[in-house]
Amino acid sequence: MVRSGLAKLARVVASRGIQTTRASRATLPSLSAAPTFVPALPRASALSARFISKSSATHHQGITPDNQDVTPKEETPKPIRTPAEITDSEYHVLADEYMDRLLHHLEDLAERRSEMDVEYSAGVMTVDFGQDTGTYVINKQPPNKQIWLSSPMSGPKRYDYVVLGEGQHEKQDTAAGDWVYLRDGTTLSELFKKEIGVDISMSIGQYGEQPH
Repeated sequence: MVRSGLAKLARVVASRGIQTTRASRATLPSLSAAPTFVPALPRASALSARFISKSSATHHQGITPDNQDVTPKEETPKPIRTPAEITDSEYHVLADEYMDRLLHHLEDLAERRSEMDVEYSAGVMTVDFGQDTGTYVINKQPPNKQIWLSSPMSGPKRYDYVVLGEGQHEKQDTAAGDWVYLRDGTTLSELFKKEIGVDISMSIGQYGEQPH
């Protein structure tokens, strides 16, 4: 009887312990059911990067909008000039006439400038402006039918006689011409006007002293 009562009591206590354990397990939080924490920082960083990228694109678009015309404008090409077809005798007439006219203008300028000296002999003209400026040398070059120039300001250049204007296919005595530097289309007269203030197209005494 005693053993039977003890066994019964043991079974009751064991049953209560099992229930208590089950209840305890039921009240404990389940680790597998716990919600996973996802940090917001990576998402915020992605959004920030997306915003920065969009802002940069908008900024660059403001500098160079799509509707802005960025096509470089084409420069008007200079007319191609070729030396006139002249004989040796025509060359000497044209070159001598120009050199004489230039000499008269330079001698007139030298009378008003003590530091200036002009010499012309055998087709070679030397114009000395002193140590501050230097010396110009202008000479005929019959084999090439040219006038050569050595300038202390712009260097050496070779000028050909070119017929200008609408009469470029006409005879030399009916068309206007000048001595032209074919590389850039400028004339010898333009160079003297720019560098030493002498305008060959004007009459002597028609202009005052100009700085070189």
